[in-house]
Order: sequence, then structure tokens, then C-alpha cells
Amino acid sequence: MPQAAPDLTHEQGLHHQLTAGQMTMVAVGGSIGTGLLLGSAAALEQAGPSVILSYVIAAFIAYAVAMALGELASMHPAAGSFGLYGELYLNQYLGFLCRAGYWAAIAFSIGAELVASAAYMSYWLPAVPSDVWVLVFSALLLLVNLGSVGSYGRFEFWFSMIKLVTIVAFIVAGAALLSSGRVAPQFTAQGGFFPKGPLAPLLAVFWAIYAFGGIEMLAVTTGESRSPKDLPRATRLTFLLLAGTYLGAITVLVGVMPWNHTGVSESPFVSVLRLAHIPAAAYFMNFVVLTAALSGANAKLYAASRLLFSMGRSGWAPAALGKLNASGSPRLALLVSSYGIVSTLIINHWAPKQAFVYIMGAAFSGLIFSWVVSLAAHISFRHSLSPQQLAALPMRSPLGIWGSMTGFVLASATVLHTLFATRINAIGGLAFLAALTAAYVPLKRRRQAAKQ
Repeated sequence: MPQAAPDLTHEQGLHHQLTAGQMTMVAVGGSIGTGLLLGSAAALEQAGPSVILSYVIAAFIAYAVAMALGELASMHPAAGSFGLYGELYLNQYLGFLCRAGYWAAIAFSIGAELVASAAYMSYWLPAVPSDVWVLVFSALLLLVNLGSVGSYGRFEFWFSMIKLVTIVAFIVAGAALLSSGRVAPQFTAQGGFFPKGPLAPLLAVFWAIYAFGGIEMLAVTTGESRSPKDLPRATRLTFLLLAGTYLGAITVLVGVMPWNHTGVSESPFVSVLRLAHIPAAAYFMNFVVLTAALSGANAKLYAASRLLFSMGRSGWAPAALGKLNASGSPRLALLVSSYGIVSTLIINHWAPKQAFVYIMGAAFSGLIFSWVVSLAAHISFRHSLSPQQLAALPMRSPLGIWGSMTGFVLASATVLHTLFATRINAIGGLAFLAALTAAYVPLKRRRQAAKQ
């Protein structure tokens, strides 16, 4: 039997103002950021033109996750989202690891967006230190998120719309360059379609999955959605927008730009426009990727603060983190979730040239673990349903339980590959797991004592 709808009174106080369009744009805003606009350069370097296959694999896993979370969220809308589902359908330990690990990772990944934003600003003002831009943009993000969720939703909607429309225009322009013969197709021009070998797409899938990271934010927004009926439409729309945009953009990027001319000091989207000798367009595109990075950081800060708020209200974090200000924003949870900004400044001084790669690697572990737990929870959820209960679901995943099983295997393989790809990853990942486990034991005792 499926779990009864949990008592979500700990979620009360959050303002239910987000429409389906705003929910979609929060998820799109959290996804379309540095993962695509700057991370695509690292992916292209690792796999060459075959990186297109990496994005196809990532798109399937993301689709399985989106549909699984949509189905679960239609039954249990809450800001705690995938951590709650892990707790309900797996066990408390995995639910806590999912919530806490995702919160720590996504808050840390705000730094990747800010490092990227500073890199984009150096295109116009190379003399200004990157730390200055990190501090300026951090203050802007905090001001936006301390307001009401309605204001945040409108801000993120238009920020996301700017980058979405521009990337679609980039796809159209790139396709026109290829079809008109102004640019020679690069799909096989530099060593063939698999210049790094047939396994390279599997190695680069890390970057592709990170680009889709943010699609799970849709589940976080359900705690503040205007109506549960908006969720199915928002889920389908989010995936279609992301998959169409990403696969179109990466195909054009591979076709126009030689894969061995990329780097993470500049967005490859800007590089393509420079190669096409459209300097004014390159300036404009740099503005767009800047707004995209800020939008991504904005959405991540929103999601991180709501997760920490939910943990504070449910006993998995200090109760003070579950308090709201007059605007309905979890102020303390927001300030604590901005720790990634401080981490960014430290890493930027320690290894400025590799800061972006280090931050993305650290953030990826929490992101992909939340996907694994969500898919496992969905499998358990589906096993507990009778045919009549399945038919009565407000939203059903078209992939069913088999899609979640396949996605679970692929996502788990990615976790293991990422964890043991380097010694730093292995040590950092295992130390992080040990720290969360050490925090879980006293928190569980405190929760049990509070219920007695």
C-alpha cells in the first residue's frame, strides 16, 4: 500500500503563489546555466563530437527522474520533495542523506555560477578582480531571495525567458550557418566523430547530467505551487524545454566549433559567434550567458533555502532554520545556504584556473545522489500500488517502473564512476558521506525525543 499523505504542517507558512509557468521557469532557470553554457566546453574537450551521445543519455535519465518526481509530487507536494519521498518509501537514513547532501551540494554549486559570472564579466572588464564580481552578484541574489516568493517567481520567469529565447535563436542561427555553407561542419572534421574513443561519451556524461541538473527543482517548488493541478503540465513542459534546447544547442555547437578549440575560460557559445565573425552578437551572447549564470545561481539559492527550511521544520536541522520573515521567506535558511559564496572566494584564490571544475565536481555528487534516491523511491512506490490505485494517480510516469529501474542503473553507474574517477573525488565523497552519517545519528535521537 502506498504511504498516506504525510502531515505537512511543518511546511505551513510558505506562500502558495507559484503558477505552472513560474514553476517551469524556476526548474529551467536552475538547469540552463553554467552546466550547458560553460560546462559544455569541458564535455566537448573530453568526448569531441560524440558528446552529442552524452547529452542523449543524460536526457533519458533526466526524463526518468522528472516523470518519477512528478508522479510522487502529485501525491505528496512539499518543499522537502525528494528527501521526503526517500524517507516515505525507502528509509529515514536515505531520506536524510538525500536532503542534506542535495542541500550542501546545490548551495555549494551557487559558487560555480558566480565563478562563471565573474569569468563572463572579464570579457568586458578584464582589469576588475573576479572577487569583486562575486561579492556584487552575491548581494544581488540575497536581496532578490529575501523578498516574497511571488516576486522571486516573476524575476526568475523573465530571467529564464531571456536565456531560453536567446539559446533558441542561437540554435536557429547556427543551423543557418551550417545549412548555408558559411561554416564547414565539424562533426567529423577533427579526427572523426569519436576522436577520444568509443567510450568517451560515457565519460563525458558527467557534464551532460550536470547540465540537466535543476530539473529536480520542480519537485521543490510544489510546496509553494498555486494548485496541485499545475504539476503535470509543469513537469512535461520543463523536460520538453530542456531536452529540446540542450540537444539542439549541443548539436549546433559541435557542428560549428572545432572540439579541440574549446576551454572553460570563455563560454563556447560566445566563441562560436566570434568564429562566425559576428562581434556585436558575441557581446550580446556574453550578456545572455551572464544572465543565465545569475539566473541559475538565483534558482539554486531558492531551492537550497527551501530544503533547509523544510529540514528545520521537520527536525532534521535546527528549528531556527524553519522560521520565515514577514515576506514569507526563510531568512536564516537563506543566509546559511549562501555558504557556497564564501567557499567560492576561497577556491578562487586557491586554484583560480580550476575553480569552476572543482566546484562542479563537488556539486555533482549531491545532485546525482538525489536522482538515484528519487528513482529508487519511485520504484518502491510503484511496487506498493494496486492496479486501481495506479489508475487513480493524479499523474503517471509514461516510463513506468521499468523506466525508473533503467534510470536508476545508469545514474548509479555515474555516481560510482564520478566517485572513483580521481583520488580527490573518492576521499572527498567518502568523507562527506561520513560527516552526514555522523550528523544523522544525534538528529534522529533528537527527533525521537521530541515526539515522545
